[in-house]
Amino acid sequence: MRQAQGQTREAAWLRLAQRRGPLSCLLWPVSLLYRGVVALRRWLYAHGLLTVHRMDVPVVVVGNVVVGGAGKTPCTIALVNHLLTQGWHPGVVSRGHGRHARGVTHVRADTPASEAGDEPLLIHRRTGVPVCVAARRVDAARALRAAHPDVDVLVCDDGLQHLALGRQLAIVVFDDRGAGNGWLLPAGLLREPWPPRPGAPFSPDLLLTQGRSGLPATAVATLQGMPAFHAARRLATHAVGVGGQRVELSQLKGRPLTAVAGIARPEVFFDMLREAGLSLDQQVTLPDHADPAAYARVVQGAQHPLICTEKDGTKLFTVLPADGSVQAWAVPLELAPDPAFLAAVDARLAAERTIP
Repeated sequence: MRQAQGQTREAAWLRLAQRRGPLSCLLWPVSLLYRGVVALRRWLYAHGLLTVHRMDVPVVVVGNVVVGGAGKTPCTIALVNHLLTQGWHPGVVSRGHGRHARGVTHVRADTPASEAGDEPLLIHRRTGVPVCVAARRVDAARALRAAHPDVDVLVCDDGLQHLALGRQLAIVVFDDRGAGNGWLLPAGLLREPWPPRPGAPFSPDLLLTQGRSGLPATAVATLQGMPAFHAARRLATHAVGVGGQRVELSQLKGRPLTAVAGIARPEVFFDMLREAGLSLDQQVTLPDHADPAAYARVVQGAQHPLICTEKDGTKLFTVLPADGSVQAWAVPLELAPDPAFLAAVDARLAAERTIP
């Protein structure tokens, strides 16, 4: 097994921020300044000095309070698919982190990830619902409603700290890192204080932990009275090729593979592949939201079939040789929330549903 390539500074910092070591202690005074900025910004929104824009349909925000990804996008996909089964007509808005396009973009299945962002593109492909991205999520929400007046609920992916867009329901997602060392950036992982103090404005309504090992929701400190739930995270039993063809993971066992991951925590994906019985000859770690050029370099040096996450596939598949000389497969990530979580969402939204 070769050593993983392209280890990012971000990954190293994420590991350091799990404990209160010398570097975190050194940065702790800076985190106090960050805390002050966060508190001031919330105070300005809470007291109307900065505008909270209300939409004419319910808005559900899915986000996290730690950096480095905590499963927001899989949670958004699971939530949107659930809303579809309940008779809602959801749409999704996002900032589209990592995209190069400016302005508002209505995401289609063939929109390049460089214009849509890899996560919004994945959400649209997995759910089929309208997805709109913009630097300001308020602009995306307005554009989506104008283009799709039948949409009756908006789900905001990664919008917990975007206070300008009013919300009827806010969901905070944690993975098995919990709150890290409990300190704010840059001394820790937190984007905002956790748990929130009682009565703090814009506090989340529901908490969802997700992971393979079943981190109980009660393992993450919460505001008293905040309902907490868990979601099981697992790989699908199949992979998808560039043309949409499917192959069972069992058919890939025993074949040398190069695993590619440009996500916040690539080692989690690699571990899940090994647990599925796959043989990883090489592990290639790319920065989160890496450019297609980075994937092209991986393809150029490929000696074995490539296997990646669906998020990586939105860019990796676009740079594969047309002659099919390099095989690549993307493995879907599935999230199964507790039924009680979905029931809690339904209960919160029931009061918002308008009866014609």
